[in-house]
Amino acid sequence: MPTIQDVARDAGVSTATVSRVFSAPELVLEPTRQKVMESVARLGYQPNFAAKSLRTLRTEKILVTVPDISNPFFSQVIRGVEEAAHAAGYSVLLGDTRHEEEREEQYATMLRRKEADGLIFLGHRLPGALAAMVSTMGPRTPIVNGCEFRPDIGVSSAHIDNEQAAAEVMEHLYSLGHTHIGVVTGPLASPISSDRLTGVKAATARHGESDALQIVTGDFSIESGVRETLALLDEEVRPTAIFCFSDEMAMGALEAIRRRGLRCPQDVSLVGFDDIRFAQYLDPQLTTVSQPMDQIGHEVVRLLLDILSGRASGLQHVTLPHKLVVRASTGPVPV
Repeated sequence: MPTIQDVARDAGVSTATVSRVFSAPELVLEPTRQKVMESVARLGYQPNFAAKSLRTLRTEKILVTVPDISNPFFSQVIRGVEEAAHAAGYSVLLGDTRHEEEREEQYATMLRRKEADGLIFLGHRLPGALAAMVSTMGPRTPIVNGCEFRPDIGVSSAHIDNEQAAAEVMEHLYSLGHTHIGVVTGPLASPISSDRLTGVKAATARHGESDALQIVTGDFSIESGVRETLALLDEEVRPTAIFCFSDEMAMGALEAIRRRGLRCPQDVSLVGFDDIRFAQYLDPQLTTVSQPMDQIGHEVVRLLLDILSGRASGLQHVTLPHKLVVRASTGPVPV
């Protein structure tokens, strides 16, 4: 195998120059850099990145954990993470925790063993081992959260205003004349679910319709959307509109509406949350809250890189814009 010395000799430069071409190419003049890369290609040289990691104490890898990799929402956020990380010269390691604390702790150990330079977690729990790191290192801890805003855990984050977004959904339904509204939440241990429910209740209170609100708890999955919507539709007073806290649950809700021989939106209006790519291809097209999923991915990488480079002066909590996208699944209250 050719060595770095072989490349330096062939290119007529020092080994330090060859090393800089790989570690800091912006510091090497373009003609010299081109000459070195020609020698690399001619000799078939492969740089030893493992050795580089030992020298710099950097792996140039970012660990990303998601609570449910099958959820299309997380897929789009991860795409944004991958784009931003790749542009910065980092690789992405992906872990699916499946909402299991044991798996979360296993991935936390990878960060503690320095198998990655930093962690982006898209769930709401911070494993105990990492909570200890945050307690010791404070804002310098290379951990960032995406989507689930929890100021109490002490890490930087990027997210939308879930409370405001949910309130806007309710205002839209009230503007169409709906008063009996069913809500399918996600797990209430999740900050996004509790924040959205807070927004829902604030809107119902403003309209004096708190007693007409019907709330059931799902888990963000299609299956729970079917199950919980059937329960709502079988109530003595059937809601004329249903707000699901995820598009996946709304897809299940649409199936439940059909199973009961009802039509959407003629009999029951339906709203989701996230605006995953399937939302506009349902029949009817789904009214939903659009989250900037790619932008969330880009932003959490930026926040983490600021920490790793020492540019971060303290915690940053970035609130990104959302948008209520009105489509065909919502309509006026049935007469």
